[in-house]
Amino acid sequence: MTTAATHSFTAAIVGGSVGGLAAAHELRSIGADVTVYERSVDRTQPRGAGIVMQAEVESLLSRLGVSVPSVSVQLQERQQLHRDGRIGRYEAPQWMTAWDTLYTTLRAPLGDVCYRLGSELHDLSVESDGVTATFADGHRTTTDLLIGADGVGSTTRSLLRLPGDIAYAGYVAWRGLEPEADLPGHLVDLLAERFTSFGAPGMQMLCYLVPGANGELERGSRRVNWVWYVNTAESSLGRLLTGTSGRRYDNFLPPGELTAENLTEVTALAERTLPGPFVELIGQSHVFMQPVFDLPPSRMVADRVMLLGDAAGTVRPHTASGTSKALGDAAALARALHGWTPPAGLPQQRLGSWEAHRLAHLESVARSGMRLAAQSLLGPAGPDHSACVDTR
Repeated sequence: MTTAATHSFTAAIVGGSVGGLAAAHELRSIGADVTVYERSVDRTQPRGAGIVMQAEVESLLSRLGVSVPSVSVQLQERQQLHRDGRIGRYEAPQWMTAWDTLYTTLRAPLGDVCYRLGSELHDLSVESDGVTATFADGHRTTTDLLIGADGVGSTTRSLLRLPGDIAYAGYVAWRGLEPEADLPGHLVDLLAERFTSFGAPGMQMLCYLVPGANGELERGSRRVNWVWYVNTAESSLGRLLTGTSGRRYDNFLPPGELTAENLTEVTALAERTLPGPFVELIGQSHVFMQPVFDLPPSRMVADRVMLLGDAAGTVRPHTASGTSKALGDAAALARALHGWTPPAGLPQQRLGSWEAHRLAHLESVARSGMRLAAQSLLGPAGPDHSACVDTR
């Protein structure tokens, strides 16, 4: 992907995950001078683990000169496990990558871009000719545009006072990401090169292999990624999101923070409800967890501030579209801004078309995800499988 020799405008990108990195690449390609601000102090913690390779991701990788096979594991089949031991299989080739693999791939070419960790957005001031962002550590910057790519709990969106609040969807995603070398050989043989699933009312489990922690693709060096969606009462979230350190997390319980008591309950639930291979896999894993939240779409353009990815609105994980949606937002935004140079006024018509098109896409995918969840009775309408019941 080429970058213009001179800068056409400046942009602050709030959020340094894959969506923010994609925005940095796309805006640089049209000549922007970008700076990325990430609120965490360490971006190495996996937030989503496995990522299904989609067209938007392939497109950006191609323009960066990166091939899909160089960052992905190819699956050959889909298989469905049953509690009675039956297995149904059919051919379904597919490429899978991982959050950290994609993050590293997108981050590496941006070595000359300022990427500021520990930068929590505190305040925004939008003027006729620029945006001033103030961060919690006192740092302040003024740029032509600000891009909010700061996820489902977007501070950017909150500061803009846009309508729509985050709402719990009624179920959580228990997750694991384990080196295949650390798992029993018979289990790896069952799961390798296959997208494996199990479903029952109010729960669904999926599993597939992804690249190793450093992008390794050879057998023995990859990782087994799994996610188990489980209907869980909202009253249980406080307990589940309180880690071994005593810290209460908002929307992500990292690996190593699941308490022994909660792990015992999760394991017991698995033994009662899942096929044997999945029970064994969970027992061999460092389990972490994300509640599933909905954030309804609102505006994506607020004068000189634009929102993309989950900051603009969420889609359910069953669509496998969260990452591709953010990358699609970024690519289309760059097309809308192409050729714009201050002090000329913003290309309002093109930005309006970008917003309308991307919001329509977001709403369509969001509805699809809710339908998929409903088919598995995931959410308040389905049975409650709360792994941990707070009896206090």
